[in-house]
Amino acid sequence: MSSMNRYWIPHLDIHNKVITHELQYYLGPDATVRSFTREGEDGFLITTPGGCLTDEQIDDICVKSKEMWEKQAAARASGSPSKVLKRPLHQPVVMATVSASDSPRRRKEGRRRNESRSRRDERRRN
Repeated sequence: MSSMNRYWIPHLDIHNKVITHELQYYLGPDATVRSFTREGEDGFLITTPGGCLTDEQIDDICVKSKEMWEKQAAARASGSPSKVLKRPLHQPVVMATVSASDSPRRRKEGRRRNESRSRRDERRRN
């Protein structure tokens, strides 16, 4: 197996989905990319048997990333979901909304108080 090289590039102007999709196109099937923080700066760690992305390739990824963000923004602005459910009949339906006062912890505390009152009332009767 040949040796692998690792390169880090900053995330500035690069959409995660775009670089993940385009990387093997530019660097071959053995190339991988993952999010990585270097000296406090977020970016991408690229592992490849050859050289890293060229300036032109990075520019292309940045252009495609901008298009992706614009497409996502347009979808949000139009109010339509950016991702269509594969099973629209299985869309979750809200059955109840639990307020903070109805939380399980509060109900448990309320039961404890009621149990204490019941014991106290029972002692008084005896």
